[in-house]
Amino acid sequence: MASSDPVTVTPVAGKADLKAFVDLPWAIYKDDPNWVPPLKDEVYGLLTPGKNPFHEHADHCYFLARRGDAVTGRISAHIDRLALTMPPEQGMGPGTGNFGLFEAKDAQSAAALIAAAEDWLRGQGMTKVLGPISLSIWEEPGLLVKGFDHPPVVMMGHNCPIYRAWIEAAGYGPVKTLNTYELDITQDFPPLIQRIIQSGEKNPRINIRKVDKSRFDEEAAIILAILNDAWGRNWGFVPITDSEVAFTGKKLKPIVFEDLIRIAELDGEPVAFMMTLPDLNEPLKPLNGSLFPFGWAKLLWWLRRPKCRTMRVPLMGVLQRLQSSRMASQLAFMMIEYIRRDAVARYGSTRGEIGWILEDNQGMVAIADAIDSHVNKSYVIYGKPL
Repeated sequence: MASSDPVTVTPVAGKADLKAFVDLPWAIYKDDPNWVPPLKDEVYGLLTPGKNPFHEHADHCYFLARRGDAVTGRISAHIDRLALTMPPEQGMGPGTGNFGLFEAKDAQSAAALIAAAEDWLRGQGMTKVLGPISLSIWEEPGLLVKGFDHPPVVMMGHNCPIYRAWIEAAGYGPVKTLNTYELDITQDFPPLIQRIIQSGEKNPRINIRKVDKSRFDEEAAIILAILNDAWGRNWGFVPITDSEVAFTGKKLKPIVFEDLIRIAELDGEPVAFMMTLPDLNEPLKPLNGSLFPFGWAKLLWWLRRPKCRTMRVPLMGVLQRLQSSRMASQLAFMMIEYIRRDAVARYGSTRGEIGWILEDNQGMVAIADAIDSHVNKSYVIYGKPL
């Protein structure tokens, strides 16, 4: 392959192309100490209709860029039909397509891939594009623009810093910034927050309980109902289907621990929840994408008695009717504190990461600020009219 060779972009066709699509990041990030190799079986499952229920309401085309016989990039173009039904003022809506799973070795390959994705979306009748979103807004949205100096936590993305310039050169502008916040969880929260928590503990109307893993499906349904209500007006929101809940639940069940997920009840009614996951990326990183020959044993041993530095809060929600109230923030602080205590005492954790949080989500930003956390990573979702 010579740098003067022309770039060709073709849709993924057949097993060899799909393998090249999945394998490419290992070549791109081989010298990046902060990239965490995903399990390849998980990536195949994400991409494959019939395995990932996202495809039940989405259409897609995957593309590869080549110079000669060498693969130099990849991208997905996809349309989430549920996103098309959302109000346009919430970011998605009619005519909105997406690109994602973007990787490239050079600027020419990047430009050709983005152009191919846009052409496919236009051919499907789309009038604007948001990306990168890989593949669902609930999976890995946004391009990393801050925080390249440390690895991402479980279910968050990592990419080359140069991608920002390549995407912006293709005519894209920032639409939303998603931030993650980190904090030292070995430290007590400020006195004001402690007083708010203590006040809540004296309120007989409030009950903060652990989830019951023996009633996994029932608890998942409670959390989903709160989530869809709490996040329903958020920018980028797309409803989660029952089959997606089941699919995600099956994947996450091994790292679901009862003391790390709390449901807040007010007068006996579930009104808020907080989900915390041990950072699976810590044991995954040395496995280099494969559970064989001995990776599965190491992972199973870790899952039996996980000890990890970082805990991630990927999801948190309070019913809309309580949002912007004192009760909402009190419930949030109580759940955070109870999980913080157990994370330190039972799992040896020292660091928490909350997010992603929309930059303009004033309620969640205020909570993050109140517990002395700070932004450690920022991801940008870009947009462009087609």
